[in-house]
Amino acid sequence: MRPESLEFFKAIVNAPSPSGYEEPAAEVYRDYCGGFADKIHTDVHGNVWAIANPDASMKIMLAGHMDEIGFIIHYISDDGLLYFSGIGGHDSVIPVGQRVWIHGTERVAGVIGRKAIHLLEDEERKKKPELKDLWIDIGAASRAEVEAVISLGDVVTFQYEFQMLMGDRATARGFDNKMGSFIVAEALRLLKTDGGLDPGVGVYAVATVQEEIGLRGARTASFGIAPQTGLAVDVNHAIDYPSVSKTRYGQLDVGKGPSVMRGANTNHTVFRLIKDGAAEENIPYQVDVAPGGTGTDGNAMQLNREGMAVGILGVPLRYMHTPCEVLSITDVEDCARLMAAYCRQVKPDTDFTPRLPR
Repeated sequence: MRPESLEFFKAIVNAPSPSGYEEPAAEVYRDYCGGFADKIHTDVHGNVWAIANPDASMKIMLAGHMDEIGFIIHYISDDGLLYFSGIGGHDSVIPVGQRVWIHGTERVAGVIGRKAIHLLEDEERKKKPELKDLWIDIGAASRAEVEAVISLGDVVTFQYEFQMLMGDRATARGFDNKMGSFIVAEALRLLKTDGGLDPGVGVYAVATVQEEIGLRGARTASFGIAPQTGLAVDVNHAIDYPSVSKTRYGQLDVGKGPSVMRGANTNHTVFRLIKDGAAEENIPYQVDVAPGGTGTDGNAMQLNREGMAVGILGVPLRYMHTPCEVLSITDVEDCARLMAAYCRQVKPDTDFTPRLPR
């Protein structure tokens, strides 16, 4: 990965952006895309559009959400402990004993506490902890001390940042799905620097908001843009580690290329054009089969206005919705290349209407 792209990847992944509080990631996205996009727009919902060929009649929307899971403070006790709710889906085993950042008037360090194992009753030891049984300790002795820097409604993220592992593997807190925001930005950059995009085709690379709480940003952005086609990109569950069944979920491996979804939620012409682009540009990919809805931005895009021809790309990810998600940097790069390759296949007169081949 070129150094400038890697720095952008690190910056957007590390930016704290729980759903509804995406401004830090949005600022990183705007700054990067401003170097090559023809136009940058931020809508009232907080989605950031980076656009190539904004006057073209054929429009492609590329969507990668920039919100992450996190926590939100809902109560501060008299003795200075903070109680919180989850933003997005959490495995309640994971927060116990973790260090966190509370994003108040300043960034405040804290730890998530629970009764020590020595003090748990036998029945408590057998149960999975619930978020309501946990609290955050910032070292304060009173509510007044806390309220000097933290307010109700402030958000919380784990103290984990981007780190390279062996080979091309990396780990981070927020790959889901700021990785997707990186990919749509890089796809647009590749189209601008390497060419191949028909001048009659406009590309809208959108870093969407609030996916983790209901695909909200993709819903409003796709309505505002009114594209004929689009690609959503999100993380996939890698099925390449112990205890996960390939016969149940199919095979998807880290390091073997991005995924291309095929199924009821994918327009068949879009799927064919993605494959054609991959073949022309020699880009590896894996097929991910989905029998119905996916819970990604692609679902919201597909149902926009009178309907939209949508495809869904992905990057295999281990340990989703944990502070130590793992992926392949090469898969991420190839996903951006694949997204750009699709855009090059689309022409102003491309017909996405499903029909039997003749």
